[in-house]
Amino acid sequence: MKDILKIAVLASGRGSNFQSIQDAIEDGKIKAKIILLVTDNRKAQALERADNHGIETLFLNPKEFPGREAFDSAIASAFRKRQVDLVVLAGYMRVVSRNLIRPFKNRIMNIHPALLPSFPGLHGQADACDYGVKIAGCTVHFVDEGVDTGPIIIQAAVPAYDDDTQETLSARILACEHKIYPKAVKLFAEGRLDVDGRKVRIKRQKKREDDVLYSLL
Repeated sequence: MKDILKIAVLASGRGSNFQSIQDAIEDGKIKAKIILLVTDNRKAQALERADNHGIETLFLNPKEFPGREAFDSAIASAFRKRQVDLVVLAGYMRVVSRNLIRPFKNRIMNIHPALLPSFPGLHGQADACDYGVKIAGCTVHFVDEGVDTGPIIIQAAVPAYDDDTQETLSARILACEHKIYPKAVKLFAEGRLDVDGRKVRIKRQKKREDDVLYSLL
């Protein structure tokens, strides 16, 4: 592992999780640097966030490519050119194809607003709310060629109340996302994540401050 981890971010919208990771880096909590933000949305708020921190940005229009694979090949090429170590999906609203996943196997992270494997897909919070769960939460996982099926790195749980709406539950989950996504990136940067089939094993440090990875907040 290099001394400074080079991170690229893929985002389509506001980029609040991107911001939480950047804040942790600037606070000295993560030994890494976000070197590139790629977006498929020219109006994404994440672009403004990147500009505010002097981070290079790249807009790629999916309509200018013959298909998803060609689009992802262009992204992979941009990442290889910059020697990216870790790819972080932060509100990226496209399913990533094998043309990006295979060159960066176990080096692409995503955060999902539900406790996987329950409620995968675009509407995790709404699906959990409609189902009537009593516990909801969020999951950081490595990306594989399925939809929200990759090995789980870290999860956090939140209570779901009878009077919750999608909006109130989503807000509670988002607060946890901003805590555990930087945590997962930190573990990767420290070389503490081993993928063994479906399981991600976290190497212990001498101190035990990282033992509690699942929290009821």
